[in-house]
Amino acid sequence: MFRATEVGQGIEFEESYGGSGDQSRAVEAGLPADLVALSLWPDVDRLVEPGIVADDWDADEHAGIVSNSVVVIAVRPGNPKNIQGWADLVRDDVTVVTPNPFTSGGAQWNVLAAYQSQIVQGKSEEDAAEFLKEVLANTPVMDRSAREALATFSQGQGDALLAYENEALFAQRAGEPIEYIVPDQTILIENPIAVTQTGDATESAQAFVDFLYSPEAQAIFASKGYRPEIDEALDAAGVGFPQPASLFTAADLGGWPEIRLRFFDPEDGIVAQIFRDLNREV
Repeated sequence: MFRATEVGQGIEFEESYGGSGDQSRAVEAGLPADLVALSLWPDVDRLVEPGIVADDWDADEHAGIVSNSVVVIAVRPGNPKNIQGWADLVRDDVTVVTPNPFTSGGAQWNVLAAYQSQIVQGKSEEDAAEFLKEVLANTPVMDRSAREALATFSQGQGDALLAYENEALFAQRAGEPIEYIVPDQTILIENPIAVTQTGDATESAQAFVDFLYSPEAQAIFASKGYRPEIDEALDAAGVGFPQPASLFTAADLGGWPEIRLRFFDPEDGIVAQIFRDLNREV
C-alpha cells in the first residue's frame, strides 16, 4: 500500500525477521538497517548509545509506538478446564505454556501482566511475586520465543498459553484449534518503531513510518489482530476488540529501565530469584 503512494513509488524493502532482542543485537553489531520495528522499548533504546538511533526516537506524540496488543490466555476448544482468569493458572490441575523471559520479549510482557494483575487487585508486591512464582511453577516447558511457545501449545502441550492477542488471532486464522480469554486485568503491549541514523535510506524510512500512522495503514494492523495506535482505524477496519476492566501499561510498573532491573536482571531480578527457587537455569 505504501509503494502505491506518491512518496512510496520506487522504494524497495529488504527485510530481516527474528526475535526482537536478537534483531536489536544484530543491528548493534552491524546488520544494515534504515528502520527497526521491534517488540520491546529497550530493544530500540539499546541502539541509542552506539548512535544508531537518535536519543529522541520516542519523543513524538505516539512515544515511538506504532501498534499495540494485550496479553491473553489461550485455552483448548470449549475451554475444558474452565479457565476464566489469572487465578486459574495456579490451580493444581492446570499447566501453563509461556516462553522463557530471558530469551523472549513476549514472555516479559506475560510476566509483567501476571505480576501486575495481582497489584491492581489490591495484593502486595510480595503476594504478586509469589503468584508469579506459582504460575511459573505450573509452566514445565519454556520455549525460546513466543512463536515457539504457540507451536508447543498447538502440538497439545499445556492447558493454557500466555500469548499476545494478535498471536492468538493469528493461530485461529491459521486454523489452529484454540480459543482465548482477555483477562479482566492485563497489560497493553506496545510495539516500538524507529528510523536509524546510520542507514542509507533514512528519508524513505521516515516516509514509511509517517505512512504507518495513517488511518489506512493502521486499519491493516487492526485487520491482522493488532490494536491500532490510531483509534479511528478501528472504524476503517470494521473490527473491534474486547476491553478489559483494568488495562495497565509498562509505565505503571515504573517504565522499562526500572522493569529491566527489577524483574529481569539475571542476578538480582524478581524472575531470576524465582528461577533459582524453582531450580531453573537463568
